[in-house]
Amino acid sequence: MARRRNLLVPEAERGVSAFKAEVMRQEGYDVDPERPDDVKYEVAEELGIPLHPGGNGKLTTEEAGQVGGQIGGAMVREMIRMAQEKIARRE
Repeated sequence: MARRRNLLVPEAERGVSAFKAEVMRQEGYDVDPERPDDVKYEVAEELGIPLHPGGNGKLTTEEAGQVGGQIGGAMVREMIRMAQEKIARRE
């Protein structure tokens, strides 16, 4: 069963999508800014995971986690870098 996580502040969707696109572009992926979620297919291909638009019912939890972890991990690393940079400017 597919599950889509919703942001606590729905109005933030555009900003989060733009952030994802920018981070994944910095990671070397070809990201369409209008469809930043599509980068997951490129990440999956790089990892050798058979992710395709539509039904992915045979995908294991581990495989899905590898794709999401690659993307989410890059976003978290960038947020940490940004926070450290902001703290350093205050000192």
